[in-house]
Amino acid sequence: MLFGRHQKNPIKLADKGVVEWKYTTCGYCSTGCSIEVGLNKEGDAVASRGAGGADVNRGKLCLKGILEDQLFKSAGRGEKPLMRTHRWDDFAEVSWDDALDRTVSEIDRIQTAYGRDSFAILSTGQIMTEEFYTLGKLARGVIGTNNYDGNTTLCMASAVSGYKRSFGSDGPPGCYGDFEHTDCLLAFGSNLPEQHPVIYWRMREAREKRKFPLIVVDPRVTMLAQQADMHLPINPGTDVVLLNALAHVIINEGLHDQAYIDAHTTGFEAVRALVQDYDPVTAAAICGIDEDRIRHVARLYAKCDAAMSIWTMGINQSTHGSDGVVGINNLNLITGNIGKPGGTSLSITGQSNAMGTREWSSASGLPGYRVLENPAHREEIAGFWGIDEGFLPKKRGLFMTDIFPAIETGQIKGLWIIATNPMTSMPNTARIRKTLEKLEFLVVQDAYRDVETNEYSHVYLPAAIWAEKKGVFTNTERRVNLINNVVPPHGESKPDFEIFNLVADKMRRERKPVFPETTEGAFEEMKQLSKGRMLDYSGLSYAKIEAQKGVQWPCPEGQEEGDPRLYTDGKFQYPDGRAKLIPLPFIDNNERPDDEYPFWLNSGRVVEHFHTRTRTGKIGNLNKFSPTAYLEMNPDAAAKLGIKHGEYVRVVSRRSDAVVMAQLTQRVAPNAIFIPFHFHECVNRLTLGLLDPHSRQPAYKQSAVRIERIADQHAAGVRNAAARAY
Repeated sequence: MLFGRHQKNPIKLADKGVVEWKYTTCGYCSTGCSIEVGLNKEGDAVASRGAGGADVNRGKLCLKGILEDQLFKSAGRGEKPLMRTHRWDDFAEVSWDDALDRTVSEIDRIQTAYGRDSFAILSTGQIMTEEFYTLGKLARGVIGTNNYDGNTTLCMASAVSGYKRSFGSDGPPGCYGDFEHTDCLLAFGSNLPEQHPVIYWRMREAREKRKFPLIVVDPRVTMLAQQADMHLPINPGTDVVLLNALAHVIINEGLHDQAYIDAHTTGFEAVRALVQDYDPVTAAAICGIDEDRIRHVARLYAKCDAAMSIWTMGINQSTHGSDGVVGINNLNLITGNIGKPGGTSLSITGQSNAMGTREWSSASGLPGYRVLENPAHREEIAGFWGIDEGFLPKKRGLFMTDIFPAIETGQIKGLWIIATNPMTSMPNTARIRKTLEKLEFLVVQDAYRDVETNEYSHVYLPAAIWAEKKGVFTNTERRVNLINNVVPPHGESKPDFEIFNLVADKMRRERKPVFPETTEGAFEEMKQLSKGRMLDYSGLSYAKIEAQKGVQWPCPEGQEEGDPRLYTDGKFQYPDGRAKLIPLPFIDNNERPDDEYPFWLNSGRVVEHFHTRTRTGKIGNLNKFSPTAYLEMNPDAAAKLGIKHGEYVRVVSRRSDAVVMAQLTQRVAPNAIFIPFHFHECVNRLTLGLLDPHSRQPAYKQSAVRIERIADQHAAGVRNAAARAY
């Protein structure tokens, strides 16, 4: 008798009639996978595959990338500009000229009546770098508002702030290749298998070859924690305490690299003094990790020849997010683990081009990691753009999370939202809804007309998606990769680059910059502005990028390949060339569980969805895995409340409530729940969103809730379905 495969039909891949494969880069997360989209003889996109020979993904793709070709014809795409006089009127289809004339006239009216900064712009981490550069030129050099920011404030602002505080500049110093050289990996609040599956595969492959220890710090037993040699289930919001305790052990036991500290840092004595208050016994009572384990991890990390730390939103989305990043940087600096193979402090970025907006959008400063506060930088950019230096503000304006309160108080009257969906992504949804209703004018520019925020707009501008355009993305490891125009834009939608140029043409200004007609023209300007700086693009070209399937910056003119690591010479971006070691006192300002709200609320990604499900919610083979909002709850806690697996429950916070389906699992502690953040009807109705004082990033992961059993399960299901439909 035959068993196994002999008894079954062989696996066959469907022939989709592909006659041509076109190279591009995945448009979801920051991993930066090289991808090829297959076209049939009619020119339709019908398949996706990983590009062989690409260093990042080496032919592999995650579930979202495999199905990415389905986005071009997904439901809800915008086909024509839409406009209405009053917010609650029905939309009417209009011409591009009419929609842009209305937009420009409203910007002029609002700025004339209330001042330049009364009109704000909110961008994204999803469009091309050339589009970010062009939008920055438009916002800073033509419209002139200082209230311009991006949704990366919600995910990466703490990483940016922490890098700037420690090293003098943004810019992740390491690369994926460091997995192949490290002797110890410490992961904070990072669930790679679900957030960044291909990075996880790179790490796992390297670990199978070299057997280095993996230590995961996370309140939840994530998929990565299940793979770890050691899981540290930390109390939410106490990462700074653990980091200070690790530094305490390393310094007090003489395991620090004094030679590196003396040669390349300042502030060591202040850090040494501060961490004396965070001995392992004291720290254990706060962070929930026992003292012996703290000592063991500290010794293991410090004694390795090369050790690296990674983190994602578990660190960033906290009231202490920036301090958490600085604490990780402190740990790597005192052990000499910056700028060498296998030794790095590497933030795992969220969106496909969050790095591009950090580098070139001018949202937080000026192009090429320049800052508004530096007069020489303002003079340089004003001269290059051909505008008056005085037109540029002398310091950055409001962050995204401060723009919404400024709308509440009447300081901001008009808003332009580009490829982001704050009605789902911002904390405290009810407050955001009321805030958007106060605007005199809202324009939404998005590939999807059914995005929730568009319910509140006066003008809708349909944008092309991803590979309906041409340009570059920068990934987590500073690798610039090319997106080719695979198919034409859907309907009458336009690339964001073209929309920005059209707005610039219509803006009546006495003196304004010249806007290149092509993305490659904008890329050439970026190369000029980067030459000689840390993020040097001057040796790049579209042809070189495609040939190498991505090139890391810095890549100066005349250099064939980019540099994989920063700070290899130990020189940092502060004037004295030294990194700063910064003491980090712990301030406990989180909302904590109590008798009325006894559960910690945690949130995060699942592998099949991305952000607010604007795209993945339309792809059947993705959405079917998580079609509805749910929570993970510990079975012991559920039993005390009489809640069964698969039942609907009501989750209540001090802000609002939400009805979700309960999934009982030991992955969460008895005093905690976890809810994926992708669903409009759910988690951000509940979150508090206190802001980090340095980065202004919300603390999505530290809120208190209670769980209520629902007797009428049928009514709860109907309500849940209605919320999804809305």
